[in-house]
Amino acid sequence: MTDSASVVHLPAWTVAPFAALLLAIAVLPLVRRTAHWWESNRSKFMVSAACGLVALGIVATLKGAGGAVDAAHHAAAEFFPFIILLFSLYVIAGGIVISGRLPGSPRFNTAFLALGAVLANILGTTGASMLLIRPLIRANKHRKRRAHQVVFFIFIVSNIGGLLLPIGDPPLFLGYLRGVPFAWTLTLVPEWLIANIVLLVTFFAVDVAMARKDGVRGEPQDVVDAEEDVNIKVSGGGNVVWLAGVVLAAAIMVPGKELGRLGFIVPDGAREGVMLLCAFASLWLTPREVRKANHFDFGPIIEVAALFSGLFLAMQPALELLVDRGGQLGLHSPAHFFWATGMLSSFLDNAPTYLVFADVARAVTPQDLADGIHFSGGLVDPRLLAGVSCGAVFMGANTYIGNGPNLMVAAIAREEGVPMPSFFGYMLWSGGILIPVFAVITFVVF
Repeated sequence: MTDSASVVHLPAWTVAPFAALLLAIAVLPLVRRTAHWWESNRSKFMVSAACGLVALGIVATLKGAGGAVDAAHHAAAEFFPFIILLFSLYVIAGGIVISGRLPGSPRFNTAFLALGAVLANILGTTGASMLLIRPLIRANKHRKRRAHQVVFFIFIVSNIGGLLLPIGDPPLFLGYLRGVPFAWTLTLVPEWLIANIVLLVTFFAVDVAMARKDGVRGEPQDVVDAEEDVNIKVSGGGNVVWLAGVVLAAAIMVPGKELGRLGFIVPDGAREGVMLLCAFASLWLTPREVRKANHFDFGPIIEVAALFSGLFLAMQPALELLVDRGGQLGLHSPAHFFWATGMLSSFLDNAPTYLVFADVARAVTPQDLADGIHFSGGLVDPRLLAGVSCGAVFMGANTYIGNGPNLMVAAIAREEGVPMPSFFGYMLWSGGILIPVFAVITFVVF
């Protein structure tokens, strides 16, 4: 960065291109004249790229070419690992078909989401989402009302479930890289249990009501074809090896960092190279019939790439403003950090948002605190870090763009014929269900 770029602070209005892109994502699908045009991934890319380039032009005008280059570099450094991880998991999970007796009853669906909440900590929220969303949709193909199932899936599997281990969600992994002990996130079990239990109970009640409206009265024996195989079948099981490869690469291959006991340094790009090799191996070795049974195509991942390519560029001024002014927000309590981190993580990338607020929490923590958690060369109050961690992970579920898997899951569901709510429609669900849950957590825990 040039000296001139380093002393110029961006004004608040520079977030306008990012806000315009969010508005386009929310409104264009709802306007009759643009709804059909917006269905094309090319149209999404054009709008996204235009907003991103305008944001880059604003930065260049205010901070010079050096500032624009830095912004573009930061966006690329965040976007390419993000999309390569999503692409790899999407391709590999698309080669695994879980079939057999999948009844699609309220009890089964609730148990399935509970399983996803656990697997999100092992496979990451993205891995668990890509593996489980198609079986859930397939299990409920006899149901008319299915959108609520995918919405709760995004709440639980794609976000809130991944709180307990650093590999569960990217913000937690970045905290681990900055010094937070690997097992520290297990201290967040109370928050994890409260959120998931309340959501699972709520989902069961909603799913029962929707099933009755669909005319489904019984449990498995009443909604499963009697001739269907009782045992659950897994086709393309060899992809589990490639799935594990991607998860391990994300967990231990840290570019440019010495990996402690492993004792070697990973070159930049090596992690993403391993992920792509796993994805291409899956494409090459998985029989076409398996992917055909999964209705696999590249449409959803192209849609995510088209939208997020511009989003990562357009959000750079907002992230810089957050870094510049995060310490001026007057945050002191765990509840403050929970809501501030969470609300911004609903619209910005939750990983850098986590880092900013964790740094703010470190700055307000007395450095002689007896039970402080090591973070970025200092100590942070574990209660404040809990607020930051829960806010980043939980409130990524508030919007379709709050976390990487959200938009992907919604796109897969639409391709499978599930009438998913609009951007604003989804926020009505999250506002009506998640915000009260977060308020309860604030009252009980923070």
